[in-house]
Amino acid sequence: MSRTEKITDIIEKRRPLAKKIAAVQGNLESLLSAIGQLEAHRQRLINDTDVTDLDKLDFLSVQENIQQEHQQLEILEKRFSRPTLNIGVVGLMGQGKSTLLKTLSGLRDKEIPAYEGSACTAVRSTIVNYPGETTAEVTLHSEKSFLQEVIYPYYEKLGFTNKPFSLNDFAKSPLPQIQPGIATDEQMYKHLHDDYYINIAKYKDLLQLGNPRQLRINRDEITDYVMQRRDAHGQLKTFKHLATREVKIFCQFENPDVGNIALVDIPGLGDSKLGDEDLMLQTLGEDVDFVLFIRRPDPQRYQWKPEDTILYDTAAKALNNLSNRSFMILNHSRRIDNLNACREMQGNLGTIKVVKSEIADCSNHDEANQVFDLVLDYLVREIYNLDREYAASRQEKINQLQNEISKEIKNACNVFAKKTPNTEDFALFTTKFKRLWSDLTNHLKELLKELRQKREEIDVDFKTYLESALKACREDTKVPSIKEIETKNNEMGGYGSAYEYYLNDIRAHLSKNFLSLDEGLKISLDRVKSQVADVLIQKGSFGNLTEVRGADFIAVIAEKIPDELIPGEASKIKFGFQMLAEFVLSYRGFIQHRIRQHLDVLTPNEAACIALPNVPTAEQIQQSLKAAHAEAIYKCQEPLESLLSEPNQAAFAIVEEFFDRIFRATDAENEWQIFLYDIRLQIWDEFQQLNEQAQVQQQWLKSVEKVEAFSQANLVNFLN
Repeated sequence: MSRTEKITDIIEKRRPLAKKIAAVQGNLESLLSAIGQLEAHRQRLINDTDVTDLDKLDFLSVQENIQQEHQQLEILEKRFSRPTLNIGVVGLMGQGKSTLLKTLSGLRDKEIPAYEGSACTAVRSTIVNYPGETTAEVTLHSEKSFLQEVIYPYYEKLGFTNKPFSLNDFAKSPLPQIQPGIATDEQMYKHLHDDYYINIAKYKDLLQLGNPRQLRINRDEITDYVMQRRDAHGQLKTFKHLATREVKIFCQFENPDVGNIALVDIPGLGDSKLGDEDLMLQTLGEDVDFVLFIRRPDPQRYQWKPEDTILYDTAAKALNNLSNRSFMILNHSRRIDNLNACREMQGNLGTIKVVKSEIADCSNHDEANQVFDLVLDYLVREIYNLDREYAASRQEKINQLQNEISKEIKNACNVFAKKTPNTEDFALFTTKFKRLWSDLTNHLKELLKELRQKREEIDVDFKTYLESALKACREDTKVPSIKEIETKNNEMGGYGSAYEYYLNDIRAHLSKNFLSLDEGLKISLDRVKSQVADVLIQKGSFGNLTEVRGADFIAVIAEKIPDELIPGEASKIKFGFQMLAEFVLSYRGFIQHRIRQHLDVLTPNEAACIALPNVPTAEQIQQSLKAAHAEAIYKCQEPLESLLSEPNQAAFAIVEEFFDRIFRATDAENEWQIFLYDIRLQIWDEFQQLNEQAQVQQQWLKSVEKVEAFSQANLVNFLN
C-alpha cells in the first residue's frame, strides 16, 4: 500500500474501537445513575434506621472517579472517531510555526500570516489535506461561549468578582480597576481593555445567542478571521478574529503522498493573552495525535530556556506518551545564520524527550517536507501501537475503577450482615436447607447422567463451526492467479522465491480460518454451564442473588461465596464454582498442535512440501499450490473430525468434578449451611417477612445489585 492508503487504513481501524469506547461511555452514564440512586437510598436509610455502617460507605468518591473516567474516554472516543490523523504544531511565539505550516500546506501569507514582530495567528487553525479549491470553515463564538471561554478567565485571573452576565452588560459596564505595580496583571488588563472591551462594537454582531455557529468562506476571506494586525502604537486594526473560536482550512498539501492528514496550528504562547495554555491542553488532548515542536535558536544566546521546558511539560499533561508522539524541529534561519546554534541545541535536548530532533529551514520547501516525510513514515509505523497503548492505559483505569466499585459494593452488601438469629428463624432455615440440598443434589445428578450418556456423541455446535471453517478453507484458498504469480516473480526475482512467498501466505490464511473454532468450543461449554446454572436457579432459588443468567451466572455465584466459610479453611464450594467458571476449551490449547504438523506441505524447505521443477512456470506453481492446499485440508480434516465428541467429554468431566467439589468434599454440607444462612433473606421470601429489618435489607441489596449488574456486565474490555 502507498502511505496514503496506510494512513486511511489506520483511520478505518480506529472506528470500531471508537464505537466500543462510546458504548462504555454510555454504560458509565448508566452506572453513574444507578450509584446516584443508591446514594439517595443510603441517605434515606441513615435518616430512618440506626444502621451505623452506612456512614462508612463512600459513593461520592466513586461517582467522582466515574465522571473523570467518562471525560477521559470522551477524549479518546473523539480522537479515534476523527477522519484524519492530526499533527499539532507547537511553539512559543515567533519560532516559525506559521512559516512551517505555510510551507507544508502551500498556503500563503493571506491564509497563514507569518511576519516579524508580535503573534500574527490569533486563533486555533486546523489545516486539512483536501483535494480541490482552498476553502475554510469558521466557527464563531456564541455570546455564551465568548463570555465563558474568553472574558471570564480575565476576570478570574485579575480577581474581579462581578462577571458580566451578558454581552451588553460587558459592553456597557465600566471595567473594574486593578492595583498598579504588578506588571503581569497590567499586561493582562491591557489585553482585556484594549482588545476586547473598547473594540466590542466592531465584532459584537458576529456573536449570537445559541450555539457557536459555522461559516463557509473562500480562500481570500481566511485572513480576516485568523490574523491580528496592529498599528505602530500596538492597537488592533483587525477584529473578526476576536469573535472566532477556530478555523478549519481545506487545501491540497504540497506533498503528494500525505493522505488524510491535518495540521493543527495552536496560537503561539508568549504574550499575556489568557486562554492559550488551556486551549493548548484541550487541543492536544482531543484533536492531536502527534506533536511537532518548533524552536528557532538565537545565534548569539542559544540555550534551552525555562519557558521551553514549561511548554513541553504543559503539552505532556494533555497528550499521553509525549516522548513517543513528538519531533523537535530546530528552525534554521539563513537570515540570522543560526545553524551552529541549531546544532548545539540539537546535541543537548536535556529533559525534553522526543522521538527525533531535526534541523530544517521551515521556509524551505524541500527541507520542511523532508522532515514531514519522516513524521508521516513514523506515524504509519507506530501510531497503531501508540493508539493501542493509550487505549490500554484507559482500559487499565476502567479495570481499577471496576475493582474500586466491587469493593464498595462488597462493603454495601455487608451493611446488614450483623443479625441475631432467633428460634423461629433457625427452624425455618433448617427446613428450607434440607429441601434445597435434596433438590440440588438430585437434579445435578440427573444432569450428570444426561451428560454421561451424551459424552461419546458428536458435539453439534463444534461440528457446525468445524464444517464452516473447512468450507471457508476450500472456498477461499488464496491461490494466486497466473498473472499474480508472474508479477510476484518479477518483484522477487525468481519463481522459487514467489513460490515460497505464496506457500507461507496460503498456510497463514488457511490456519487463520481455524481460529473460529474457539467460538464453537465456547458455545459448547457455555451451554453446559448454563444447564448447571438453570438447576441452581430453578431448584436452588439462587436466581434472586443476581440478574445475570447463563454461563456467567456461575462466576457471579463464585464471587459471592466468601473465601472462608469455616474459619481458617479455604472454602471448598467456592473453589468448585471458581473451577467451573474458569474452565475453558480453546483452539490453541486443545486443537492447534494436532493439526499444525499437517501444514508442513505448505511450509517451504519441509520434506512434505511439493518441490518445483528446475525450471518452473507460473502454471506449474499454481498447480503445486492448489495441490498443497488441498492436501493440507485433507490431512487436517481427519484429526479434527476425530475430536467432535471431545467437547461433550470435557463438559461431562468438569461438571462431575464440580459436583464432587461442592457436594462430596469434606465439610461441603457445613459450608453450604453457613453460606445459605448468610444469604437466606435473598433467596427465600419467607425470611423477608420475619422482621422489618429484613425487608429494609432486601431493598438495600436490590439497589446494590443494580449497581453490581451494571459494573459487571457493562464495563467491558473495549480492546477485545
